[in-house]
Amino acid sequence: MAPNVSSSPGRAGPEPAPLPLLVDGAARPAAATETAPVLEPATGRTVARVPLCGPADVDAAVRAAAAAFPGWRAIPVPDRVQVLFRYKALLEREQDSLAASVSRENGKLLPDARAEVRRGIEVVDFACGMPTLAQGRTVEGIARGMDSHTWRVPVGVVAGICPFNFPAMIPLWMFPIAVAAGNTFVLKPSERTPSTGLRLAELFQEAGLPPGVMNVVHGGRDAVDALLDHPLVRAVSFVGSEGVARHVYARAAASGKRVQAMAGAKNHLLVLPDADLDLTVSAVMGSAFGAAGQRCLAGSVLVPVGGAAEPLLERLASEARATRVGDPFASDSAMGPVIREDSRARVRRYIEAGLAEGAALVVDGREATAGGNGFFIGPTILDRVAADSTLARDEIFGPLLATVRAGSVEEAVALANRSRYGNAASIFTTSGKAAAYFRRNVEAGMIGVNVGVAAPMAFFPFAGWKSSFFGDLHATGEDAVRFYTETRVVMERWA
Repeated sequence: MAPNVSSSPGRAGPEPAPLPLLVDGAARPAAATETAPVLEPATGRTVARVPLCGPADVDAAVRAAAAAFPGWRAIPVPDRVQVLFRYKALLEREQDSLAASVSRENGKLLPDARAEVRRGIEVVDFACGMPTLAQGRTVEGIARGMDSHTWRVPVGVVAGICPFNFPAMIPLWMFPIAVAAGNTFVLKPSERTPSTGLRLAELFQEAGLPPGVMNVVHGGRDAVDALLDHPLVRAVSFVGSEGVARHVYARAAASGKRVQAMAGAKNHLLVLPDADLDLTVSAVMGSAFGAAGQRCLAGSVLVPVGGAAEPLLERLASEARATRVGDPFASDSAMGPVIREDSRARVRRYIEAGLAEGAALVVDGREATAGGNGFFIGPTILDRVAADSTLARDEIFGPLLATVRAGSVEEAVALANRSRYGNAASIFTTSGKAAAYFRRNVEAGMIGVNVGVAAPMAFFPFAGWKSSFFGDLHATGEDAVRFYTETRVVMERWA
């Protein structure tokens, strides 16, 4: 049985002009002449065109950032964060329009988009604490007549390369902390969702940021490689798929840059027989099907233990079939579209592969359609998935929940640990003993106990492990402050 569907038809309009770049404090057209359409996932219509920048446009943005760096670094930290305080006020003012931009370009429900913008604002809150976060350490009398200090100093020009699935939050993970620490920044939003990132940068300029401190370029692989190769870029922050993360990490590190590359995921949700069923069903539904499963913390493998399976799947199936898939702006929609037709086709291929491997189809979302050109596919649940199957191993990035049954919590943890990914994992139980075993032994960087999406707050790191992360220092929290700064050690003798 397919989920319910609602829709709102799109309207054709004139072909939009290409989006501008933001370079040295001003909007400017790209030198690149090739563009790509930015599609509204709910309707399939073109809402913008994005220039596919190459080395020339990237060089202009990076050189503007490099020229602005000495002056911005020289501004006292308390004065820098005054710009961040003003920026936060502007984000608060514009949060509804930013959320609408996210929903239009990404397709996630408007309430989800509002929550995304809010989580991004929380990172700005954190960055406003830079006078404390950037403090070093001092030892008086490290040797006879000598004192020693450590300082945190900015690295220089930082590049941020962002994915489509959080077009507001993930840029805000990056540039507020980097800029508050004294760096200058070049942002490359996803070419699928570029308008939100550009608007974030425009608001930063409105807050009083000096020209060149924040710059925006657009494009795909050519723009990414130009940033990775540019000799004036000192650090690169990236979020995206595992394959691209490996490319970014290897290419940027080969030219001596520091890199944090957040990658793919295959997050396991363990459910024990003693779990609170109401809480668990709500959490699993939100984890697996929120944002149409297009987030790196989405639960994609359900692992019911022992007798938990039948009552859990019965409830989940009922909820999934009742899920109303449709227009992200409609108040009665419970899930929006995936980002593109190729994403919908990929999910369908995985459903078919799972069935070919012997999985049982519990809920089939393949027939969900809004009657137009949107990229809709409904929540899908498969049971009796083999632990070593393609469905259980690969990151799918869509609303598909694979169920792999286990006989004990130890077996369930061992199953989760077989994954090459280690982003997040959650357990649902009322047993403190089982939760403690899970916390100690599961190989993932972000752990949920009776929490479906174990997303850390802004002052903690986004701490993926294994093939979910390439680098040493994670995004957000004090890890990010350390990533965007160098440590300088000073030895002084005045005796």
